[in-house]
Amino acid sequence: MRLSDRLAEQLRALIDEQGLKPGDRLPAERRLAEELGASRPSVREAIRQLASQGLLRSRQGGGTYVQAREAVVDDWPDRHLVRPLDELVSDDPEYRYDVLEARHALEGGTAWHAALRATARDRQEIQRRFEDMVRFQSRGDPDLSAQADARFHLAIAEASHNAVLLQMMRGVFELLRSTVTENRQRMYLIQHTQDQLTAQHQALMEAILRGDAEAARATVWRHLEFVHGSVRKLDEDEARRARSSRLPPFILTS
Repeated sequence: MRLSDRLAEQLRALIDEQGLKPGDRLPAERRLAEELGASRPSVREAIRQLASQGLLRSRQGGGTYVQAREAVVDDWPDRHLVRPLDELVSDDPEYRYDVLEARHALEGGTAWHAALRATARDRQEIQRRFEDMVRFQSRGDPDLSAQADARFHLAIAEASHNAVLLQMMRGVFELLRSTVTENRQRMYLIQHTQDQLTAQHQALMEAILRGDAEAARATVWRHLEFVHGSVRKLDEDEARRARSSRLPPFILTS
């Protein structure tokens, strides 16, 4: 494990041990360095890493504070450029295929790095999100299942410990959640699709948990190709039925 990853994990543990809640201020950098037995630059890098994951927020001249991760994720789309993309997808369903292509490019990388870099806490979070998804799916709740699905993929991005990939995933989180919801609702029409999705997510999770980067990347790609193919087939079937319905009625004459 890299030094920055190890220190970030120790800093997480310190936050838990001291019972710090969102809004609480961390001890000064010098004190943290003493408690963690590390240099101040190393502690600063660990703080930056946790800030990139949404756990901390540094205020210029005002220290570093614990932050609620869920609030950060939900606030990102409103402050960045996702809103216009969300409107594009709403206006033209074909844009959802662009979303899937973008996910294919982005999530192959997050899955790869997560398999190599995930900490014990990261693995627990990925597994918890997977279990949430399965639980909501078993209840027949596509909305909550889709939200858990999106958060499962976001947990993998967090485990990649790549600040750029993570911020990109956060930036498209709301778009990801809305398209996952729509895709899942439509794919319910295909028999056994939900079981296949669960098996694909489980295979992805297991590849990351055992540290198999190649398998993790290949599995997320197969998963996204499956979703793309399933949704494309539904679109083609609907278009075919719509064309048939526009044909004039055939009247038999004696």
